[in-house]
Amino acid sequence: MSKDRIEEFEEGIEDTQKGKFLTFSLGKESYGISIEFVTEIIGILSITEVPQVPEYIRGIVNLRGKIIPVMDMRLRFRKAFREYNERTCIIVIDILGNSVGLIVDSVAEVTAIPEEDIVVPPMTHSGSSNKYIMGIGKVGHDVKLLLDCQKLIDKEEIDNFELTI
Repeated sequence: MSKDRIEEFEEGIEDTQKGKFLTFSLGKESYGISIEFVTEIIGILSITEVPQVPEYIRGIVNLRGKIIPVMDMRLRFRKAFREYNERTCIIVIDILGNSVGLIVDSVAEVTAIPEEDIVVPPMTHSGSSNKYIMGIGKVGHDVKLLLDCQKLIDKEEIDNFELTI
């Protein structure tokens, strides 16, 4: 395959992912993350706690021989902890070349949200927007809070976490 053809193919892959979000819920709120970050969705696994990590990092899981940290999204967003059940899922995402599991109440579907249906999140009283929300997607009469995956956990947190395990 020629170099031009390969680039065309790779652009086609990016185009098919553009504007598509994996939607999930935390309580009554609906969220979305761009599918370009999503590696897979798995059921809740046995989580091994790790000392001296932030409360929202529940620990680590062994995913087919690969150890990955898991973050409870409820705790990350300062919501009350909720016991895990059969609907609880781990969304495995790739952030800055590292796999991280996001524990969510339930996964809904992959939804296409056109750019024109995404608005900038409102400002807070302090004059800044919520650092985790990159936009608000309008889907019919519903809204989806679209997350900026790269801000959920930053490079420094990943480096610090790697030092503790």
